[in-house]
Amino acid sequence: MPIEVRHLTHTYSQGSAFQATAIMDVNLTIQDGEFVGVIGHTGSGKSTLVQHLNGLLTPTSGQVLIDGEDMNQKGVDRRRIRQKVGLVFQYPEYQLFEETVAKDIAFGPKNLGLPADEVDRRVRRAMEWVHLDYDRYAQRSPFELSGGQMRRVAIAGVLAMESKVLILDEPTAGLDPRGRDRILDMVKQLHAQGGVTVIMVSHSMDDISRLATRLIVMNKGRLVADGTPRELFRQIGLMESVGLGVPQATKLCALLRKRGIDIPDDLYTIDQVREHLLRLWKEAPHAR
Repeated sequence: MPIEVRHLTHTYSQGSAFQATAIMDVNLTIQDGEFVGVIGHTGSGKSTLVQHLNGLLTPTSGQVLIDGEDMNQKGVDRRRIRQKVGLVFQYPEYQLFEETVAKDIAFGPKNLGLPADEVDRRVRRAMEWVHLDYDRYAQRSPFELSGGQMRRVAIAGVLAMESKVLILDEPTAGLDPRGRDRILDMVKQLHAQGGVTVIMVSHSMDDISRLATRLIVMNKGRLVADGTPRELFRQIGLMESVGLGVPQATKLCALLRKRGIDIPDDLYTIDQVREHLLRLWKEAPHAR
């Protein structure tokens, strides 16, 4: 179910004194099964862009096509299309409201009019995906859980809709390192095993480098770069020019090269750097 964005522009408060154009003439296509990272400085248009992908915002001009269907065309059932594209807002735990975890996760599927046994199946499957044991957590209040667990309940509520595309807007914001790692590992597993297209907004270059296979860089409302992490993170000047950094591993590689160590400029994760340095060590004369 590809997503195609054609010449997308969005202006807030158009025609008023507060008019502001958030994104301008954005064009991109996201294919089934991709893991796309959307990155950019604060105010670059990231969130505005992704909120168009499930119809929360209507374009000022341009089109958003979901599986070839223009979701803003007159007469189109936007509710049906939204079911295909799940969006998890930043701090989604603030939207929890039911008295138990199971009821909160079941809210969306129930509104689809699904039979009780199908709703139960979806709740159990979604809780399994977010690593919350059904017997232990289903009947607990979500407000008794830790921040990371509440975040996972909120994500499970979107997963229970069984959307083909999952959009995550800063999914690790405000979490401690352990909570952040659990969310990222969960998303990685979901993409690898669940057959879901993932689009993740993040300001953390280290987080995005662990997961995304493609990066979209936004700056001042425009899409300024689109490529693999390997291609983009080696362009340190470009990333810094749009107010972004690069992963710590990329910075480490640059430092090692300055000290005369033969290391490529397209490594961007600590695992890649570790593997390369181990290979150099094994090939060194003293290792023979």
